[in-house]
Amino acid sequence: MNTADLMVLVAGPCVIEDEGLVQEVAQELRRQCQDLPVELYFKASFDKANRSSIDGFRGPGLKEGLRILERLKVQTGHRLFTDLHTSEQASWVAEVVDFLQVPAFLCRQTDIVLASAWEALKRGRKLNIKKGQFLAPWDAEHIVRKVRSVELEFLGNPSESPWFWMTERGTCFGYNNLVVDMIAFQTMQAFGVPVLYDATHSIQTPGRVDHKKSESTGGQRKYLEVLARAAMAAGAQGVFLECHPRPDAALSDGSNALDLRYVGDFVKQLLQIRTCVSQMPKLLPESQ
Repeated sequence: MNTADLMVLVAGPCVIEDEGLVQEVAQELRRQCQDLPVELYFKASFDKANRSSIDGFRGPGLKEGLRILERLKVQTGHRLFTDLHTSEQASWVAEVVDFLQVPAFLCRQTDIVLASAWEALKRGRKLNIKKGQFLAPWDAEHIVRKVRSVELEFLGNPSESPWFWMTERGTCFGYNNLVVDMIAFQTMQAFGVPVLYDATHSIQTPGRVDHKKSESTGGQRKYLEVLARAAMAAGAQGVFLECHPRPDAALSDGSNALDLRYVGDFVKQLLQIRTCVSQMPKLLPESQ
């Protein structure tokens, strides 16, 4: 199968809790997914800068976090995915990570978008920008134009490889709630970018602190399966799954994380849906 046809799978713990956890999750993901037609990226954050509570666990920070990720890459060959939070971090992250991410709350910050795009192109990396939960899908066009301006300056012509991705993670609906609009995938793809679905962050309850879990943001894991399946049917070209071997003990986003032991079987389901939908002929003209 052509690698361009593979489903992208971004999976791992929300944050680097310690090096032992990173190794444990990475090895288990490799075991469960090694025979699946996916392009796997191991994901973990070195800093969760956007915390609901001042007491929320943030991670080891830039220097130590990148050291842990780089060591993992050397030892296992895993492709890496992580987010950054300032323009200055872009060059450091691009040295180590294969897929850079601009978090949802920063998606309109022009400086970080441009810096991330430049460093990704400079080092042959990929870039993912999450559509903010405060934006309509069609407003993502402005983000795309910013990134394409860097691409034009750097390459002179549009790249033939899909190096720039966007992610749908739901839209704020009243207080402490997110809703995933399934037309978002088709809408953003129309701007010429492949689109991931952030299955675990879209079931968060933003700002609603779960005091049983170190004052971290709550989540509704019971909706994970149905939304991820729907997103595959709606045309998502990959999925973002935060997973943990002990979700109830996770230091960040445990309420919406998928139990690590189910990742492989769940991805198999998503692949079946993806294959089924790809074989269905389109009936309506594009203009309708």
